[in-house]
Amino acid sequence: MARKVFNSPMFVRPCVVDVAPKLLRPTNWVFLDGKAHVDFRKGLNGLFTRKALEIYLPGQEEVYDKYFDKFVEISQTQQKGKPLPFMPQFRELMCAVSCRTFVGHYMSEAAVKKIADDYYNITAALELVNFPIIIPFTKTWYGKKAADMVLDEFSKCAAKSRARMRSGGDVTCIMDGWIKSMIESKRYLDKIAKGVEVDQAEKPATVLREFTDSEVSQTVFTFLFASQDATSSASTWLYQLMADRPDILEKVREENLALRDGDRNTRATIDMLERMTYTRAVVKETLRYRPPVIMVPYVAKKDFPITDTYTLPKGSMIVPSCYPALHDPEVYPDPDTFNPDRWITGDAEKASKNWLVFGTGPHYCLGQHYAQLNLMLMIGKASLFLDWAHHVTPISEHIKVFATLFPKDDCELVFSRRPE
Repeated sequence: MARKVFNSPMFVRPCVVDVAPKLLRPTNWVFLDGKAHVDFRKGLNGLFTRKALEIYLPGQEEVYDKYFDKFVEISQTQQKGKPLPFMPQFRELMCAVSCRTFVGHYMSEAAVKKIADDYYNITAALELVNFPIIIPFTKTWYGKKAADMVLDEFSKCAAKSRARMRSGGDVTCIMDGWIKSMIESKRYLDKIAKGVEVDQAEKPATVLREFTDSEVSQTVFTFLFASQDATSSASTWLYQLMADRPDILEKVREENLALRDGDRNTRATIDMLERMTYTRAVVKETLRYRPPVIMVPYVAKKDFPITDTYTLPKGSMIVPSCYPALHDPEVYPDPDTFNPDRWITGDAEKASKNWLVFGTGPHYCLGQHYAQLNLMLMIGKASLFLDWAHHVTPISEHIKVFATLFPKDDCELVFSRRPE
């Protein structure tokens, strides 16, 4: 049923709470529908190709190096070896990785920290039950203030990227790649307008219009909006699940060390990540076992015959969930057991119709390959440089929902540096 809703753009469109356009801006591309949405996406697809993802890896590793040191410092120096709920630290880590991937070094570490701290207010403002209008000192008010700050920071980054790309700088982040494509498209279109004969090889793969700094900012904000809560959830569960299953963690460690020819300091490449069969299985099983996003609201654009016996009236909301599909025992035997091997020796990879973690249809997640590779890089690198222990509490396996799924105790861990 969920798949049918996702794949019925003629009948439904994604629906958000009333305050969302005020935070993300009503002109944001995510609120586009039909051909306008498809055309916009075409210009973004090139930012998530294999070649592009390779460019972002050094920045991501740089962030992980810094935060792994921070995790050890927190556990060993500040906490004196006592466990601490690490979910807030993972949220900050994922925000830092996202910002480095999206805007490179154009944003200061202080700004990244503020976004990570304040993003909680944006998430809270977008809860389903909230004030539909922005009233001072309410969740929506604090969320709007945080969103304004994020958009302002991204606009500043766009201006810096535009100046650097015009001067011939190398692409180091998603914003660079998009703006460089705009510049190349404008150069091509200017020649065409002047009647200059242009070799077909000079034509950009996708000819884009020039987007303003504000439009770039809004779009990059949606990337953060799509990734922040979801990857924070996935990373939290990954660390907890690995700590509770040391045999699985050891297999991840062995695979990552072998692919680096025994030198854990070897930097990752796309080729290396694509050869991580077991690490990929662990990430995919985590996303199946504890899918970050379990509900996606849609609204009917016209009467929608969902089944032979029921038609959803125009204007009604329908909220498909991917959780039942990902825990279907006919597709994933013993679905409530965490079993990465089902993706290697089992039939899980064949169940593409049930793999709804990143949605399907015209609004599927643009960064799904990036998200999985990023999680593989994170847990693989952590396995080589860190040891961590999970302090199990009576509610460790209980789930709380704050936009996405988290352990109810926020994952109490102790990190230590792994010897050479």
